[in-house]
Amino acid sequence: MYKWILNKIMGSRNERELKKLQPILDKVNALEESVSKLTDEQLKEKTQFFKSHLKQKQDFIKEREAELKERIYDATSQQEKDKLKTALKILRNSLFDEILPSAFAVVREAAKRTINMRHFDVQIIGGVVLHEGKIAEMATGEGKTLVATLSAYLNALLGHGVHIVTVNDYLAKRDTEWMGPIYKFLGLSVGTILHDISAQERKAAYACDITYGTNNEFGFDYLRDNMVINKNDMVQSGHFFAIVDEVDSILIDEARTPLIISGPSEESTDKYYKVDKIIPRLKEGARDEKTKEETGDYIIDEKARTTYLTEQGELKVTQLLGLKDMHTFESMENKHHAIQALRAHKNFKRDEDYIIKDGKVVIVDEFTGRLMPGRRWSDGLHQAIEAKEAVRIERENQTLATITFQNYFRMYDKLAGMTGTAATEAEEFDKIYKLDVISIPTNKTLIRTGYPDVVYKTEKEKFNAITKEIEQLYKQRRPVLVGTITVDKSERLSELLKRKQIPHNVLNAKYHEYEAHIVAQAGKSGTVTIATNMAGRGTDIVLGGNPEFQAKDAIMKLEAGKKAVSEDGKGEILQQAKSKAAEDHRKVVDLGGLHIIGTERHEARRIDNQLRGRSGRQGDPGSSRFYVSLGDDLMRIFGSDRVTRIVDFFKLEEGIPIAEHPIVAKSIETAQRRVEMHNFSIRKQVLEFDNVMNKQREVIYDERMAILESEGLKEHVVDMIEALIISALQTHCQN
Repeated sequence: MYKWILNKIMGSRNERELKKLQPILDKVNALEESVSKLTDEQLKEKTQFFKSHLKQKQDFIKEREAELKERIYDATSQQEKDKLKTALKILRNSLFDEILPSAFAVVREAAKRTINMRHFDVQIIGGVVLHEGKIAEMATGEGKTLVATLSAYLNALLGHGVHIVTVNDYLAKRDTEWMGPIYKFLGLSVGTILHDISAQERKAAYACDITYGTNNEFGFDYLRDNMVINKNDMVQSGHFFAIVDEVDSILIDEARTPLIISGPSEESTDKYYKVDKIIPRLKEGARDEKTKEETGDYIIDEKARTTYLTEQGELKVTQLLGLKDMHTFESMENKHHAIQALRAHKNFKRDEDYIIKDGKVVIVDEFTGRLMPGRRWSDGLHQAIEAKEAVRIERENQTLATITFQNYFRMYDKLAGMTGTAATEAEEFDKIYKLDVISIPTNKTLIRTGYPDVVYKTEKEKFNAITKEIEQLYKQRRPVLVGTITVDKSERLSELLKRKQIPHNVLNAKYHEYEAHIVAQAGKSGTVTIATNMAGRGTDIVLGGNPEFQAKDAIMKLEAGKKAVSEDGKGEILQQAKSKAAEDHRKVVDLGGLHIIGTERHEARRIDNQLRGRSGRQGDPGSSRFYVSLGDDLMRIFGSDRVTRIVDFFKLEEGIPIAEHPIVAKSIETAQRRVEMHNFSIRKQVLEFDNVMNKQREVIYDERMAILESEGLKEHVVDMIEALIISALQTHCQN
């Protein structure tokens, strides 16, 4: 109550933060007219002027900066290190105070001249938030890619290199090509780190002022750098400032899995087939929470996403494998492999957690729906799934180097991020990364309609209702985007639509190569698109369709038919596509815009918000509705039994939705909060384990670097011997 009154009088914390940024925006806007009158050459010269100014300012803070860096290196706790890093960030940010408005005005003008895009006022605010080392929460379609150019340019002026982190290679390459002309026009170099480039190309990309790449590539390059035997083979050149796009996806969702570089071990793969054969002979049991008694051979724990053997099951596995027991040093690994085989069969589902592609098990990212080629589950789980699916088992790997995303990104002197959905995880961003979340208002007023959830008792009833709504909207020619959680459910819905003869596009892990094309045209009238998660797709859904993509398709068809298309001809095709798209845009707006259908609630509220955010872009109309069944994993595992009791009491007929009720809405939200807390605890545990290794990692990697940088080892070895002798004397000679 008191908080509500204070917010009414003083405004919320977010409103107060935005108010502080208004004077900076006013200065940038006041400079726009004078900057627009500069010639191209005069505009380019501004970069050298800014660099000279910063060099002079740096001389004044050099001693304090060196002192803070030394104290950070010597800090014994993460808390102390974070505190000192914040002080260093504030000190360095003070260098830019005088030139920030001018630099942002210059970048805005350069963007207008090179890529024909002008930063909106809200994008300028977003740029300041990123420069301050915070998270800018900006709705989908607000132009986050362009926002990053402001703070990237400003911080690159110091010459330490800025890393812009994306979720996949496609976006890293696209953003480099799209935003690169701005940086190059102003005299800065731009590089891209992609999965399949050579070490020499990587080194050249990292040497650029601004480097685009994926979180995986940046992390793996760090680990590889600390495995080289020659300093010249290292590719990275420090960790100064990183801007993380889709920051919640990278720093929250993917943080549950550490990065691991591994090498093949010599162990045989036959054991996986042997253990897999006995799994069908085991019987599922249950645990009585009151008596603590267990029945059956194994028990599935869906909340913890694991399966374990009961005492009875352990004895049975011992007999089936022809062992005396599983508690000797030689045989105890069999219990581990049996549990992993059970997890492979009972906790991991094909076309949901992974797909089979070219005879290999390929992991599907549970949050983005994308394939993760090259990534493997550790600890024998991947091999257990390969045995289950009867594909070739790759040798089990041994870990050579590992780091969590949390500890990798905490190495940066300054870290910032942007996403459409961060507020629900603000506490975790603060606790783990010391990052504040600032919600930036939309450029145009959001007019999307959010309809209440429709809840059914069974999944079958829910899917029938979804199909019916899609059919009605398709007849009206209104575009529909349907969000599913798994590949399997997207294909199930696709089959239902085929029976109704409704044309549609499917975007899931199996068809990810068509991703940008499918998403770009999802706003055309009469288009039905089914997508498995929408996190970080990186392509805007424009009502009426994307004319650039349509023009490219038309040109490709002509060229495929051996018809040459001149530059004038290409321009004419693009103009026709723009005219057609504008007409279709008006039609779709009159129909109410893009309608979003969620086929179930995701375990994280952010993912639901990402799906909703695809509609109502830049002031366009739109709407969203989620369908839920009591059989959904979220409701079944984490939901409340009260809803089920209400449904059973009223004995609703099949196909009749459960009436909107506060208990139902509360139950869904409570279930999501429970999962979010559960996942937070998993990430926290992963980090706590890695923190122990991180201290060892820092010591070993510093030692390696000292060796790599030295001309000879004699002096280094003598220092080590001297330190060892002093330590021994202090231990054994008290006087």
